[in-house]
Order: sequence, then structure tokens, then C-alpha cells
Amino acid sequence: MKIYDELVARGLIAQVTDEEEIKELINNGKATFYIGFDPTAESLHVGHFMALCLMKRLQMAGNKPVVLLGGGTGYIGDPSGRTDMRSMMTPETIQHNCECFKKQMERFINFGEGGAIAVNNADWLLKLNYVELLREVGACFSVNNMLRAECYKQRMEKGLSFLEFNYMIMQSYDFYHLFQEYGCNMQFGGDDQWSNMLGGTELIRRKLGKDAYAMTITLLMNSEGKKMGKTANGAVWLDANKTSPFEFFQYWRNVSDRDVLKCIRMLTFLPLEQIEEMDQWEGAKLNEAKEILAYELTKLVHGEEEAEKAKTASHALFAGGSDDSNMPTTEIEADTLTNGEIGIMDLMVLCKLAASKSEARRLVQQGGVFVNDAKAETIDYKVTEAMLKEGVKIRKGKKTFHKAVYK
Repeated sequence: MKIYDELVARGLIAQVTDEEEIKELINNGKATFYIGFDPTAESLHVGHFMALCLMKRLQMAGNKPVVLLGGGTGYIGDPSGRTDMRSMMTPETIQHNCECFKKQMERFINFGEGGAIAVNNADWLLKLNYVELLREVGACFSVNNMLRAECYKQRMEKGLSFLEFNYMIMQSYDFYHLFQEYGCNMQFGGDDQWSNMLGGTELIRRKLGKDAYAMTITLLMNSEGKKMGKTANGAVWLDANKTSPFEFFQYWRNVSDRDVLKCIRMLTFLPLEQIEEMDQWEGAKLNEAKEILAYELTKLVHGEEEAEKAKTASHALFAGGSDDSNMPTTEIEADTLTNGEIGIMDLMVLCKLAASKSEARRLVQQGGVFVNDAKAETIDYKVTEAMLKEGVKIRKGKKTFHKAVYK
């Protein structure tokens, strides 16, 4: 099966501008394509997973990835899919986050000689002269069309800043620059980026003529990926210091029955023939599919050794074993104790098992919190310093484990 057909079969392609041209480029390894990553945090999260896996698939098929780090667009912030304006980051934070992203991406993409290249749009966007940009680029955009774009439309009622309004122009200019400087002939993005991406294609054609070659593919990447990347208590990070390999494994181990095969198809590199056989699995076999998903993705992000450890620890815990060596752990400071003890609700918040004391209260009252395998019967339950020195295993519900230890 050719790579484009595989992308379609895996459910990755949502819409394209010129399918036959794009198919020809991708299948013959002639695409130089880019995907942009705005550095909104110091770690990538699983919401970026689909993009990273896509770049890896296309590079394996002989195409050339251009990783665009949004050191310039990060000054503005993408309004797509948001109900409020992003917090402004300092230049130092933006640069730090870009460096962290690049390091993490090296697990997925080959940046060696002849491989992928990484560029930072701060290198050209921050040098632009404002009036010149208005004359040369702004004249190519219709305000009416921009206001009809989904990325702006959903913000109109609550307010869209002029700063954010410029994001489409900046992203479009990226494609124009990459086309001229690197021969980048294709862009990929999530379906919530469609308007911004079409703006880039149109800018190239208006500035360089209708024969200028620029393609657009949009994937069910950000809409699905952003949903995947969030849990009740925040994001699932690719940085092991933010989300441990065990937590990462457990996140994928706990996906819903209806999503597990979709995730396997979109995110793993298992052969489609094997996945098609798994499509027939039901009942208990779906738990096996979830473990396969968790193992494959943990191996991809953290390596085979960590994936094996996470799998072993998961088996031990769910079989009622005592091996908690790979369990995510929080060290509890002495000054958080009162008279040598700490309440279960405060402890859960410190361990990030609950976002607030009110959420922790609800979980305890519903009977969903266990300390060393015994149910925490009341919200007044206390954990002592002596218990913490031994190590306290906390379980939320049936599947979330955490250990608290005295520092």
C-alpha cells in the first residue's frame, strides 16, 4: 500500500486541496512539508502526538519534514479552538520552550544529514517591518473572509484582540517564506487550522503567480489530538519529568473501548493487516488492545526499557501485587503536615490526584479513594508522618495509582 493510501486507511486525512497532486508527491517521496508547533509550554503533550507520528511516517516514505518552531507566532498565540486569549510569554520562555520541543522531537524524527530540518519563525517574523508587511502581505487578505473563518468566528462574541487577528497573516507568511527559502511545497495541520493554511496557499499564489506550487493537507490532528492530550487534571506530557512513563502507559491503558482501535490505527506503527484483525475484538480482548496501545506508544516516547517497566508495574498493581517501584511519586514536605499528619483531601491535591479540595472531597464521599488498599471512609481521614516514611499508596478509582513519601 502506498503511503497516501495508508494515511487515508488510518483515518488521518480530513480534506486536501488537490488530492491527485498531493498523492503523487507523497507517494514518490517528493514532498517537502512542514508542520508548525507553537511553544506554549516547555514540553510537547499527547495532543502533538498525531503530528509527530505523521512526520515520522512521511519521512520513512522518503519525504522531507520541516519542523517549524513558532518562536515568532508564539508572541501572538493561536486563537483557534480557544475561548480566551493566551497568556503572553516572555521571549526567554518562548526560546526555552522551543529548545525543549526540538530535543523531544528527536525521538520521532531524524534530523541527521539529509534528514529533517528545524527552523524557527522568529528568525523572519521578528524582522518584518510593520508598514511593509501591511503593504506586501496585508493587501492579499480579505477582512470579510478572515472574519468568516472558524478560528475567528467562535471568538467574536467573547472578543477577539487585534493581536490575535494577525495570527492568520503570520502563519500564512510562514508558508510563503518556507516555500521560497526551502522549497517547501506542502503544509499539514489540524482541521481547526484549515483557514490559516488556505491563507498560506493563497498568499503564495498571489505573490508568486498562479503557477507557484504549494499544496495543503489538513488532518484530523488537532481536534482529535487536543482531546487526547487533556485529562481531568491537566495535560499528558511527553517529558518524563512531567508525566512519568508509568503514568503515560496508564493514560493509554485507560482509553475508552470505543477509542482504543482508532488510537491504534492513527498513532501506532503496527501493520494495518494486524489492526484489521483486531477490529473484530470484543469484550476482554479490548483490554488486550489497550495494553498493546499503551506499550507501543510508551516505547515510542520513552524507549523499550521504560515501556517494559511500565507494563510490569501495571500488571503487578492490577494483580494486587506490591511492586510500586515505577509508580508516580510525590515527596511530601514536613511543613505541609500539621501535628505530624495531613488530611486526605490536602494530600490528594499535593499528589495532583484532584485539581482542588472540593474535587477531592467529592471523590472521597463517593468511595473512590483508597489508602494502602483500604477505603478512605471519611473526608477527615488523616495520613501520618510515620505512614509517609513507609510510603503511602493512594488509589483513585480502579485505575489511578500514586505514591506519597516523606521528604
